[in-house]
Amino acid sequence: MTSVALAVTDGIPLFELGVPCAVFGVDRPDLVDPWYDLVVCAPPGARVGGWFRAETPHGLDELAAADTVIVPACHDIVDNPPADLVDAVRAAHLAGARVASICTGAFVLAAAGLLDGRRATTHWMHAALLAQRYPKVEVDPGVLYIDDGSVLTSAGKAAGIDLCLHMVRTDHGTAVANALARRLVVAPHRAGGQAQFIASPMPPAHDHGLAELLAWAVAHLDQPITVSDLADRAHMSTRNLSRQFTAATGATPLRWLLTQRIHHARQLLENTEESIDQIAGRVGMGSAATLRRHFNRTVGVPPDAYRRTFRDARHRDEHPADHIFDQPIGVG
Repeated sequence: MTSVALAVTDGIPLFELGVPCAVFGVDRPDLVDPWYDLVVCAPPGARVGGWFRAETPHGLDELAAADTVIVPACHDIVDNPPADLVDAVRAAHLAGARVASICTGAFVLAAAGLLDGRRATTHWMHAALLAQRYPKVEVDPGVLYIDDGSVLTSAGKAAGIDLCLHMVRTDHGTAVANALARRLVVAPHRAGGQAQFIASPMPPAHDHGLAELLAWAVAHLDQPITVSDLADRAHMSTRNLSRQFTAATGATPLRWLLTQRIHHARQLLENTEESIDQIAGRVGMGSAATLRRHFNRTVGVPPDAYRRTFRDARHRDEHPADHIFDQPIGVG
């Protein structure tokens, strides 16, 4: 996988393009020799971020010659991706290329048919639209990236770094990927299954008949709540409640309750010093073991690791000078 081609179209965001350039476009003979051969493929006159012109002799038709093709992102997702880009990405995959997307680049892969029947991800804000527009794609909005062999997708912005490092790790091993991560001053490995750190669960609409019931449930998460309890409080049968609940929230009552409990646990882990046992009681999980099991399965990391992540980030924000020399400074 030595040659990497970036698919650039007019208006592509700068950050998503810069990530693969930093990972694959800087020669690193002390790590691996030869390193990757990066080319930028773009139609004439394409601009990046609305400011810079992509001056390159390589057109989109040359994507098919690369071992790896990366689609950094779309200019927008309101319109369908450019047909020439979709055709070029499809041709590259048919020619045997490994194809990866960052953020909304998944819309291009989906339009090319590469995600049909596959599990894929994108930025959580756009996951619902991706699933709606391309119903053959199994969209998972809760992970950082997904490696499905010859097709890889990642969530927004920083998750693109994780995906690129994952590809380096796949190609050259953990030691090389970790050394590169140190130079880029980023975490050496965030597993793809780790959840995107969404600030809060998607709030349900407040113009339906269950708004008062949902508010009551959130206020009583420390108590055992069953579907029958919710149905009794809403004065309806459990079957009717389940139907209306799914229509209003997109989840079954028990799934919605679990999501709220996990979300409340995340808030307590971030903002309090309470023990895992105490938090488990406050969110209605009963025991630390139960909380750890559900938290790890839902978020992708144990609650202890989640707490360390946000505590370390907060400490760096409050005491930036303490971390200037945390890692060796290397050439970017």
